[in-house]
Amino acid sequence: MAKKRKKLLVVDALALLHRSWHAIPPTMKTKDGEVVNAVYGVTSALLKALKDVKPTYAVMTFDEKGPTFRNKMYKEYKAHREKKPDELYAQIPRVKEISEALGIPAIGIQGFEADDVIGTLSEKFKSETEVVILTGDLDTLQLVDDHVSVYTFKHGVKEMFTYDEAAVVDRYELVPDQMIDYKALRGDPSDNIPGVAGIGEKGAINLIKEFKTLEGVYEFLEKETDEA
Repeated sequence: MAKKRKKLLVVDALALLHRSWHAIPPTMKTKDGEVVNAVYGVTSALLKALKDVKPTYAVMTFDEKGPTFRNKMYKEYKAHREKKPDELYAQIPRVKEISEALGIPAIGIQGFEADDVIGTLSEKFKSETEVVILTGDLDTLQLVDDHVSVYTFKHGVKEMFTYDEAAVVDRYELVPDQMIDYKALRGDPSDNIPGVAGIGEKGAINLIKEFKTLEGVYEFLEKETDEA
């Protein structure tokens, strides 16, 4: 009988915070007038994940202040994002307090995003644990495999959904490994990353479905050019 694998819950704190900020009115305040709507959303999602996943270990990831290596590679990266209200950022320390109170370590690395930390932790520990990523950011779907799943919001912040490999295929008609090439073709407007002109979401999916990879698309184009 196979030994039951332990579970690691990796929490994408800022993705949860942003999702909660937009889903819950900022009228939710403490008796002292402090806005705590996003803190409430993060805490609710975290407690639900702890109950549903029953992890052996848990860690909470954060972005650190300052530019990342992506900003150095592409100066327009996230350049046009609208600055969120101070009431949102003021809730980050509260989330860290909750993490500490629950005994969950918080990790952030200068020059990198929480996404990078999440990807690194997933790759490092999936050989020995089941990794569950709690997030509101579907960019993490590229990490899904036999031992990595994504636990995320389905509607608002109350209903949750787990993406395993089958669920990714069901939604996108692509396997998780293909999500990177799909994003490369489609682009990511939220991060100010342009896609290939004239392709769009459906076009990107169809190209990757037909040619399997971005390299496959280029090979086809080169072959067509040589034969022309």
